Amino acid sequence: MLYAAFCMTVTLTIYALFVLRDERKKLLKRRLSHITGHVSDAGTAVMLPAEREATFLSRTLLPVWRELRRGFSRTLEERKLARLELRLLQAGRPFGMSPVDYRMLQLTLILAMPGIAGFYGFLLNMNNGVIMLFAFAGLLIAIVLPDYYLSLKAKSRSKFALRELPDVLDLLTVSLEAGLGFDAALTKLISKKNGVLAEEFRHCLEEIRLGRTRREALSGVKERLLLDEIKVLISSILQAEKLGIGMVQVLRIQSHEVRQQRKQRAEEEAMKAPIKMLFPLVLFIFPSLFIVLLGPVAIQFIETFSKK
Repeated sequence: MLYAAFCMTVTLTIYALFVLRDERKKLLKRRLSHITGHVSDAGTAVMLPAEREATFLSRTLLPVWRELRRGFSRTLEERKLARLELRLLQAGRPFGMSPVDYRMLQLTLILAMPGIAGFYGFLLNMNNGVIMLFAFAGLLIAIVLPDYYLSLKAKSRSKFALRELPDVLDLLTVSLEAGLGFDAALTKLISKKNGVLAEEFRHCLEEIRLGRTRREALSGVKERLLLDEIKVLISSILQAEKLGIGMVQVLRIQSHEVRQQRKQRAEEEAMKAPIKMLFPLVLFIFPSLFIVLLGPVAIQFIETFSKK
């Protein structure tokens, strides 16, 4: 009996060691699958073709790209970089571009667009003068297009911010009336709303947490949004903070004024509508009416006079 118990103990111990080794292999496979997405039967990671391509690109092209950006950034002045950074922030930083990326994109367009336009003229079998004209047009487009795109994005972003402003002011007023501080009210605003103004105030709070004063952070919001209403609002908040005036009263007055201005803009657009409708009426609708009404009469006149 003792020998049987001893043999069973040894057998179970060896079996447990094998099971434990298999479990460790399976655990290793699961961990590697979370990282690589594919594991071989031996428990070693097998790199997929897409991952191998990404690794090759990251090893070869990314260092070259970083070195090119670093060398290009040394040629730019700090003042121009700061001005371009502000323009990109006003446009909402499209495609996540930095000032260096934007300058490199401009340079790439300036070098590529004349060649593309000239090659297009060559495909159309144009003469050399027209090909040069196409290349010059491509150069002008490459120079004007990036700045025009930034201006368009900044105007669109400001329009969205102006549309969101009354609701944002109402939410800030309610939060302050409930007893929250200004920073806590901004935090509540960020958690409850999405949009341009919420992003700007989130940026403002991050700057305050990083050590900037509230005046500097709010002034940054005023610089990044090209709106007179935002400038008046920020100036009123800073003035109320400086003089110790109640913030709730200031925000309530600003909310009322913003809604009145929005109502006036709507009335102005409504008054412009008849003038804007006059041009399609004259160019498209009136000629069609004249053809329908006077066409048969004109045909009868022509037929009558042609018989005589």
